[in-house]
Amino acid sequence: MAPCTTFTGNGKPVKVAIIGAGVAGLTCACELCDRGISVALYERSAQLGEAACSWYAGGMIAPWCERESAEQPVADFGVEAQGWWDMHIDGFQKCGSLVLSMQRDKRDIERFARLTRHHQWLDANAIGRLEPELADRFERGLFYPREAHLDPRRAMHQLAAYLLERGVEIQFNTELQAEDCDCDRVIDCRGFSARDRLPELRGVKGEMLILETAEISLSRPVRLVHLRYPTYVVPREDNLFMLGATMIESERRGSVTARSMLELLSAAYALHPAFAEAEIVEAGVDLRPAYADNLPRLYRKDNIIFVNGLFRHGFLLGPAMARQAADAILNEQLFSELESCASC
Repeated sequence: MAPCTTFTGNGKPVKVAIIGAGVAGLTCACELCDRGISVALYERSAQLGEAACSWYAGGMIAPWCERESAEQPVADFGVEAQGWWDMHIDGFQKCGSLVLSMQRDKRDIERFARLTRHHQWLDANAIGRLEPELADRFERGLFYPREAHLDPRRAMHQLAAYLLERGVEIQFNTELQAEDCDCDRVIDCRGFSARDRLPELRGVKGEMLILETAEISLSRPVRLVHLRYPTYVVPREDNLFMLGATMIESERRGSVTARSMLELLSAAYALHPAFAEAEIVEAGVDLRPAYADNLPRLYRKDNIIFVNGLFRHGFLLGPAMARQAADAILNEQLFSELESCASC
């Protein structure tokens, strides 16, 4: 049996374990620690991020932009994320988001604007003031000043360090089933790997590139709206840019396809020709766990809470899902009221 740490909640001793150290598991662990609760955190891989789709995320905390293709709860829950990340990590960038389109795609950006809120229309001069490298390249754009971004890999390492300071060490190389835990409560955050217990999960393949170039600088994420392959570029430190991301209905990880590589690089070149000289330093692929409606769920099976279905919104929705999971663990009535997963 795997040992778990004891804490006191609602006046009685309780034990809790979290399985999976992707963004869902890390945020759940931090949320419980913030409430004075000790946790044990288990991860099957040998190091942080090795088996987590969080490692390949864009890190955009963009609830208003995501409303273009996501349901209202994504925006509602996503608003929580900004304050949570700002409190837990360094390097949280509150610079807003920029959405652009080529002139031939102007109907697509107008549609984007109709479906979203809290944006400002910009003309070419205003775009140039925000991003000088893009001056005179686009006639119109949308600016979302209330949005932000982070570096997912740096954020995950900072959360792990935050937990370590509070006495929680991630136990790597630990393949664990919830039933193996000698605990009163377990939070299962295994992502698509939890399909053995959540058969309704589906995988959505996401492909991304990391480019390196000193020929261009950006201060904020830039989305290029296109009917066939919408793309975003997220600046990171050391002249790096994350370029993503495809959404392919597939449960095969594999490698980045030639078509996806071509479309991603074409979009980057359309944003700025300097990307043609950038070096491709990494190409990544993973499967995002999603339910049919692309909304996350908290399911309960006996003493287990399954936190899953974050789709492409792990960093955006992780804090809200962690709050709900922690509320349920600390409140027996809420725990009992969680939707029970009959198929588990």
